[in-house]
Amino acid sequence: MFDNKTALLTVTSLAALLAACGPNGDQPPGSPAVAATTQTVAQAEAAVPENPLKAAYFGELHLHTSYSLDAFIGGNRNTPEDAYRFARGEAMTINGQSHKLKRPLDFAAVTDHAEFIGEMYSTQVKGAPGYDNPMLVELRGLTKEDEQRAWFLKYVVANNRSATPQHPPFFAGPETTRSAWALNREVTDKYYEPGRFTTLIGFEWTAAPNGGNMHRNVIFRDSTNLPATPFSNVDSADEEKLWDWIEVQRGKGMKLFAVPHNSNGSKGQMFEPVDNSGKPLTTAYADRRASMEPLIEMMQIKANSEVTRQFWPNDEFANFENGDSMAKFSGRVKAKDNYIRYAAVQGTKYQRDLGANPFKFGFVGGTDNHDSAMGDTEEQGYIGSHGPADGSVEARRTGTIDGWIDARDSNPGALTGVWASKNTRAAIWDALQSRETFATSGTRMKIRMFGGATLGTPADAVAMVKDGYANGVAMGGNLKGLTKAPTFTVWASKDPDGANLDRIQIVKGWTDAKGEPQERIIDVVWSGARKPGANGKLPPVGNTVDLKTAKYQNSIGAATLLGSWTDPDWRADQNAVYYARALEIPTPRWTTYDAVDHNLPLLTDVPATIQERAWGSPIWYLPR
Repeated sequence: MFDNKTALLTVTSLAALLAACGPNGDQPPGSPAVAATTQTVAQAEAAVPENPLKAAYFGELHLHTSYSLDAFIGGNRNTPEDAYRFARGEAMTINGQSHKLKRPLDFAAVTDHAEFIGEMYSTQVKGAPGYDNPMLVELRGLTKEDEQRAWFLKYVVANNRSATPQHPPFFAGPETTRSAWALNREVTDKYYEPGRFTTLIGFEWTAAPNGGNMHRNVIFRDSTNLPATPFSNVDSADEEKLWDWIEVQRGKGMKLFAVPHNSNGSKGQMFEPVDNSGKPLTTAYADRRASMEPLIEMMQIKANSEVTRQFWPNDEFANFENGDSMAKFSGRVKAKDNYIRYAAVQGTKYQRDLGANPFKFGFVGGTDNHDSAMGDTEEQGYIGSHGPADGSVEARRTGTIDGWIDARDSNPGALTGVWASKNTRAAIWDALQSRETFATSGTRMKIRMFGGATLGTPADAVAMVKDGYANGVAMGGNLKGLTKAPTFTVWASKDPDGANLDRIQIVKGWTDAKGEPQERIIDVVWSGARKPGANGKLPPVGNTVDLKTAKYQNSIGAATLLGSWTDPDWRADQNAVYYARALEIPTPRWTTYDAVDHNLPLLTDVPATIQERAWGSPIWYLPR
């Protein structure tokens, strides 16, 4: 077994890796490389220089490989090792074709379903207990999509969404689960390269009571102290029992947290006003949930969970990857209380009434890709995410991702950005836990916000960051007991290979004296010479997309935006939440690229263009 305490790295390769780091890396050009000796991982981590102003790193915290039963049934034979190699920029065969990222990721976590990983170990490892089970022999031979779908419905959907999920009849015992989890750790450690590529241990807990999505990804800080097995919905489909388990692990010295995702499909269960015993939320519950779940996934292939146009008609940018077809499956009905902005604003009411906020989430993004294609979020060249369900042009245009969404209504997924002092496990995980994070809809744009009562108007990005850390708080932080209105400084930069920026907005939420949720969207800084109209709205940035060629021009918009805003309606006694949202100029949606690349007509029931975006984690104002 690979042991992180004693694992050896050859510093010849490490030095080359550090010297090769680009703008997102930790080792600037010309910096001294590590001395040419053999090192432990801890020594290699210590050798990576600290950046006190922090750098943005992009990664993926939600990815499935052949060790997830639903992915294997869909034809995925790419392992966790393949996924990490793909994340580093190597090519991988997906649906019969070679595919690779245009740019490697900075960090990654394979999060296979805890449910049935032992069964998948038996399925794939020759000689493992249960390998010769006739049912697994049959599983390995499934090639027809209708047969695969029948297996998926029988052993995954029906089981996971039942009141009491169980291991299937081909489970060969708990030793197989321990072996699969040990393999996850071994491979994750193998590809960890401090300063260049960080791998994090993780798994997905996949509870779906009453068919409502209550899934969480669990992420560990290191691999030197891990449980023998992960916690699955077979252990319990109650998230409060998952928190109990996390508390036990923390009591053993482990550092871990959970990240909910797809609140948009939770059937009102993700942000309920009662606990799982039916009692109103308490201060203890709110504090506990904030500790257990410091982050939430804003977007993935199964749509955007920030807002939807049906319930936020006054938000002109709410019509973005809404995933309306999700309502066709599992009895889901769209409801406002499934969405993250709803929870963010409700959190201010709980903060006022309980002195604690159960919905104090920072923002991250993910893909939920089931093809092992870590961080494969490009609109152009998208080849799907769920095997045959969307692995061909025809399937993407006419098929469904079973039990979830029409394929054409899905999207390539999102990325997580963190502001960290260096690219190591401790620094990345600590940035995640402290919520100094942002999510993007798949591009590599960056966004940053600071808040404080004495922040000045920033002259440039570096001055903004120095002022923000010295005199305010970063994204994910609290402003407490101010005596004057806070100022928020914001900055965003375009994806170097992508589209220019349209604007940066700040979304403010609060609860009024009557207990009613309120919100306001402020255009803080924008490109060009536009001016708000009589209605207070900023005119659109324009649209350069040629739908016949699926090309756009960066002749509008800006490469960077920098500005500040002081809240004119601030009240010292009123809890509030603020988060920044940056938008790109319009670009072709993946469906438009698909149509043009294959000489097909554009689909008429999905947008032809989109405005990609980034969401910065909130800053909360607390009167006390």
